[in-house]
Amino acid sequence: MTKTRTTWLTPQAHDRLRAELADLARAADSDEGVDQDDRATIRRRRQERVREIQELLANAVVGEDPPDDGIAEPGMVLTVRYDDTGDAETFLLGERAAEHGDLEVYSPGSPLGTALTGARPGEQRAYRVPDGSTIRVTLLESVPYGRHRTLGGTTGTR
Repeated sequence: MTKTRTTWLTPQAHDRLRAELADLARAADSDEGVDQDDRATIRRRRQERVREIQELLANAVVGEDPPDDGIAEPGMVLTVRYDDTGDAETFLLGERAAEHGDLEVYSPGSPLGTALTGARPGEQRAYRVPDGSTIRVTLLESVPYGRHRTLGGTTGTR
């Protein structure tokens, strides 16, 4: 049995994805004047994006905050410290394919997202970057997206 992967989305990201899907459907008629090879490439890319958006929307949990238990999971705004530099960063653990406004987004499937999922504040985690080096981070705070927004949260810098 295949497990369906749910995707956490803000209501705004959900609306933007629905609008993009509608735009892609309308764009199917606007390939006039494009040579046949380019038209096929454009059509294929458009169809791939349509499938990606349809999958995101079909499996979306929209605007439901995860429990406010401090555990890092999709839908939480995380603040981490990069232990080697001392720099801090605040970001949403969510779907990168969906725009979430001015807040940086890291996918739960990214190296950083995978390392942090399930972490509690104060826990140190490590992950590898493409060059093979290991980055160590400490989770400082994890709050539901909705609570972060009501507190007037701001994004950190790396």
